[in-house]
Amino acid sequence: MSAKTPRSSSVETRHLVMPDHANHYGTLFGGTLMGWIDMVAVMVAQRHCGREAVTASVDRLNFLSPISVGDHVLLRASVNYTGRTSMEIGVQVSRENPYTGEVVRATTAYLTFVALDENKKPVPIPPVEPETEIEKRRFRNAILRVEANRNLVKKMREEMQSSSGPDAAGSPPQDK
Repeated sequence: MSAKTPRSSSVETRHLVMPDHANHYGTLFGGTLMGWIDMVAVMVAQRHCGREAVTASVDRLNFLSPISVGDHVLLRASVNYTGRTSMEIGVQVSRENPYTGEVVRATTAYLTFVALDENKKPVPIPPVEPETEIEKRRFRNAILRVEANRNLVKKMREEMQSSSGPDAAGSPPQDK
């Protein structure tokens, strides 16, 4: 399986924020933006692996600056890292004022996708081969996130197992 560059599967798209995308403050609903992020990220994942891919997790979603009705939303996404069957997609969201041209980073998100075969089972994917210094930095940072997430999941499982007992499933405590 040949490696692919982040550039070979990257996607860039735009949206115009309309009143029905916004809350009563005139700013974009977070859920609408999350849908746009997921949509652009799955396009990258599909392009990278050449098959169906599904969202496994959203690792980080940081809202940095509000996006208002009338703003243009620019979403840029690419593969940061690949495992055997999964890949991290990074999405950078900017808001652009269409009248002044001012561009401000609004959101950054990291999503993990898993490639699936015809039976909806995980399947190996091509490795990613970063070329530029920015791509290499993103790759290194993704490795740190993957390791941190593994450690967090391991710790949570250990804590949940150690607290097993009659109340472990979330049932209310019983008076004796």
